[in-house]
Amino acid sequence: MAEVWTIQRCLSWTQTYLAEKGETKPRFLAEWLLSSVTKKSRIELYLSFDQPLSAEELKLMHTYVVRLVKGEPIQYITGETQFRTLTIACRPGVLIPRPETELLVEEVLNYLDGKILPQTQTNKAVLPWNAEIEAARKAEAAAIEQTQAKDSSAENLGAESMSNHDGTPVCNVDIAHTETTVAADDADKQNTCRMARVLEIGTGTGCISLSLLAERPGLINCVATDIAPAAVELAAHNCAALELSGNQFDLREGDLIEPIRVDEQGQFDVLVSNPPYIPCNVMDKLPTNVKNYEPELALVSGVDGLDMYRRLIDVAPQMLRSGGLFICELYEDACEAAAQLCREAGFVDVRVIADLTQRPRFVAAYMS
Repeated sequence: MAEVWTIQRCLSWTQTYLAEKGETKPRFLAEWLLSSVTKKSRIELYLSFDQPLSAEELKLMHTYVVRLVKGEPIQYITGETQFRTLTIACRPGVLIPRPETELLVEEVLNYLDGKILPQTQTNKAVLPWNAEIEAARKAEAAAIEQTQAKDSSAENLGAESMSNHDGTPVCNVDIAHTETTVAADDADKQNTCRMARVLEIGTGTGCISLSLLAERPGLINCVATDIAPAAVELAAHNCAALELSGNQFDLREGDLIEPIRVDEQGQFDVLVSNPPYIPCNVMDKLPTNVKNYEPELALVSGVDGLDMYRRLIDVAPQMLRSGGLFICELYEDACEAAAQLCREAGFVDVRVIADLTQRPRFVAAYMS
């Protein structure tokens, strides 16, 4: 008689095995892999502890665990990751979205909400750290705790919560966007009716532009460029899979602003980018699952990590309207130097913005 592997048994075994292999978040990784294999959310796993895995599921789980232990990013193994409110498909050859980049989107939305978008139509952003999401996370955790309490062996299964790959909570409860009405503080805001125009350079999976479109539906047009054909293909796939308007996501293959028409220049409210920014001498210090698997083209940017940023500074004035926002994610040790480059190029109100770990991560500046 074939040995029976239930979801509970597989989860417990995988956690123990990954811990023995030196993984720092074995419970979280085991849940992520098993959720992908079974097509169940985390809470569904806990509610289905006694369900046997099929032979096909066991084989796939074994394959996934082997790949993970060899150093392959879990996002490539499962084929997806969570980014703000979206599930983003990931493929080898395209940079994996990072939690830090979620704040880059937030900065763009704050600017657009305050300066460009009709104040009576803007949606409140839904982030993993918003109150609504936190409430849902607590409700989910309570349900899981209740399920674990009923199971005699639950106390031995670990208590790590499901999270993004940086440890921030992921909520599997579907939270609808809520509408908020903000009184306009001046006549210009009240009369604003045009759509915001955003240019993203180096779109990768499309996570930045697609998040902007998802969180401000019908209010933004995004033109997104990338030099890598694999990235353009994946971004198009994500747009279709998320059922976001292709008319508002204008995806173009090419280097920097090469695909931008002359008549479009000077018409963008925002130029946003998460460019390559790793200094050459830092590359060898990166984790194996980054340096051995993710595309070097999307990672390394010269001796100080600012080679691509300098190119962006050169083209940004051609693209932006007066008062437009230029904002990039950068290597933490290079942010002050990047800010100075902006000042020297004539940008005003230059700011260095920290990420959630309080490390310098973004540089924002405005066209005079």
